[in-house]
Amino acid sequence: MRNIDEKSMVMQFISLNKDSIYRLAYSYVRNKDDALDVVQDAIYKAMKTKASLKDPSAVKSWFYRIVVHTSLDFLRKRKKVQPMEDEKLQTFMDGAEDVYSDIDIEKTLEELPEKYRSVIVLRFFEDLKIEEVADVLNENVNTIKTRLYQALHVLKGEMKDYISKEER
Repeated sequence: MRNIDEKSMVMQFISLNKDSIYRLAYSYVRNKDDALDVVQDAIYKAMKTKASLKDPSAVKSWFYRIVVHTSLDFLRKRKKVQPMEDEKLQTFMDGAEDVYSDIDIEKTLEELPEKYRSVIVLRFFEDLKIEEVADVLNENVNTIKTRLYQALHVLKGEMKDYISKEER
């Protein structure tokens, strides 16, 4: 009976949070189809390992951890070769100019070391609490606080560089 409860609990969580789950996967792989593949793989892995979920109240961090690891595995397999999405490719083909200045948050986040990017994405884009981020990344809360501080420091430096370029 417990097996049915685990399955329905996990499926209910996924159904209620499908947009956040997709957004999390997309934040790593940067492609719609690849993000859907990652989500599908993560769901499959979750269904296979649902017995490893000891605390039902931790289903969010448990599943997010699976999504993050699945995304990272996907990226490792692809070796950072990312084809452009059709919309972006069309923009370049039409000769459209970038309406923004030099700052690009996606590019800046991609340039961050993985340990910093994961913390920033989970904390600010997925709106997880520090404790939840620590649980998802399987790290100590103090480690996450330190990484968050360091990541913000790096981003602040990037902003200073951007501002000084604009003033020239």
